Amino acid sequence: MRLLLDAHFSAKRIAVPLRAAGHDVVALAEVGTFDGLTDGQVLELAVDDRRLLVTRNARDFAPLLRLWAEAGRHHRGCILVWSLSHDRFREIVEGVTTLLEDRPRSRDWVDLTLAL
Repeated sequence: MRLLLDAHFSAKRIAVPLRAAGHDVVALAEVGTFDGLTDGQVLELAVDDRRLLVTRNARDFAPLLRLWAEAGRHHRGCILVWSLSHDRFREIVEGVTTLLEDRPRSRDWVDLTLAL
């Protein structure tokens, strides 16, 4: 699966294990040119690059995704990680992996937002 990890995630502890599991992962924390993007720009980047967004920022992205749905705008999917603290790396990787295994085709994620 093609994933975009929001800047809140450790590339070493989240992106690397997801890549090892076979996913194509871009981590904003690894790419300096993405510093300072707004939430809207992050979502646009995910859409433009056909990536499912994984973020801890449910407070901002949940309403943004709702606005997109109301406007008829489409996205490639979003996983909102809000039930696990930021230092629970193994649990985050396992949770994301389980959600991806449950929906292994990218088309299953179009306009879908799930919480972890």
